[in-house]
Formats: sequence, C-alpha cells, structure tokens
Amino acid sequence: MPSSAPEVNPAGKPLTIGELARRTGVAASALRYYEELGLLPAPPRISGQRRYPESAVTIVASIRLQSDAGFTLAEQKALRAPGEGAPDWRELAQRKLAELDERIARAQAARDAISHGLRCPRRDAAQRPDFQVVCPDFQARVAARRPGSSRPHSHQR
Repeated sequence: MPSSAPEVNPAGKPLTIGELARRTGVAASALRYYEELGLLPAPPRISGQRRYPESAVTIVASIRLQSDAGFTLAEQKALRAPGEGAPDWRELAQRKLAELDERIARAQAARDAISHGLRCPRRDAAQRPDFQVVCPDFQARVAARRPGSSRPHSHQR
C-alpha cells in the first residue's frame, strides 16, 4: 500500500542529486552549480551518479541561509576559502548589515508613502495626468526623488 509519508533516508545511505534536491528545495541544476563553485563538495559517483552524504543537506541549508542574508555565492565562496586571502568574516558581515539597514530604510519609506496615500484625503490629485499634486506630503516625496536631491525622503505628518 503506497504511503504519502515523506521519504526518510536510511542512516548513512548516500543521496542522489534528485533526493538532495527534494530534501533541500533546491533545483538539481543549482546543486551542480554550487558544486562547480566549490560551495558543495563534489561527491563520489556510483555508476556515474552523484551520491551525496547526509551532511550535504546541512551544507545546502547553510548556502540558502547565507543567500537569504544577502551574501552572494561569490562572497560565500570567498568566505569558505582557507588562508590569508579570505575576506574577514566580521568586515563582510558589517557591510551586509549596513546594506540590510539601507534596504529596510527604503522599504519603510515605501511603506510610509503607500500608507500615507491610503490615508490622504487628496489621493485623487496624485492621479492627475499633469502630475500637479495637491498633497504636500506627496510633493515632498517627489521632490526628494529628483536627481541631486540631498533628502532621502520628506515626510510631513
């Protein structure tokens, strides 16, 4: 009788690339690319098929987590490189935090603009074809987006 339960890998049994892809949610082509970059160690082959150890699941999860945190695959490769040429982890992490803070600030500014648009009694003015906007908050935001503006965004409440 077929079971709908997820497949369980018997302890120590090597994983095919398809099994690793299913277990990690990463396409087999991406796994081959990770291997090509040196992020995922090249596994032994049995009858020409890659056979990954169970630990490959954790390695792929680590690659995905670092990608989610904003680290490029090239940065991840550099961080894994042994020796003096490897970048300083803390320095790169500080740069990533600064990048994330900037992305968060841009997202918050976008959220504030949309939220204001939903509350603004002059909302229809922003839809005029001549872009002559009556809302002073929207005017300030538009002015802040002009090239050469020193203000990241203006917000009048």
